[in-house]
Amino acid sequence: MKQLITLTFFLLTFTTFAQKPCEYSTNVNDSIGSYKVTNEYLISEKYFGGTFDYIFFSLAQTDGLPTLNLQLIQKSKDFIKANCFDKNSKVFLQLENGKIVTLIHIERENCGTLIRDDKGFDNRINTGIFMFKKENYDELKKSPVSIMRIKYLTTTEDYIVKRELTSELNAKVYHPNTYFMENMRCVE
Repeated sequence: MKQLITLTFFLLTFTTFAQKPCEYSTNVNDSIGSYKVTNEYLISEKYFGGTFDYIFFSLAQTDGLPTLNLQLIQKSKDFIKANCFDKNSKVFLQLENGKIVTLIHIERENCGTLIRDDKGFDNRINTGIFMFKKENYDELKKSPVSIMRIKYLTTTEDYIVKRELTSELNAKVYHPNTYFMENMRCVE
């Protein structure tokens, strides 16, 4: 009986701590190479003065090179300032262990696309691709993120990365601070 209880406890513990499988929006392997991208994940959501800001992350791997795809979506009936990415743009991630991880933007300038919807809102969608530095890549798998700083072409913005975020957009619960700890394995 004691062994049965021990076995049951072990199985429950194992299933509780098991990693969930990686989910990809794209996963291609052909004669040219390989490319896979994880599903987009909400990292930040802000509503202030009639303006909505959303930041989504997805991880990509192109022929063994992992990158971060950052998508910024802004929605407002007022003027939306363009936050452009250029060769000097960076994402700084301060981890809870005190270390700072820097991601470098690829050299393609991008100011996004402005689209007006049928409800009179202007929507600016901007995507940046950031590369990991080899020396601090492993730190992202060890410690949660506490603060994110994005350096755009003309400005810098800071974001507090929450432990739990219930989205007003889709009512889903996200855990942005552990995003890298849970998903880096999907692009290795």
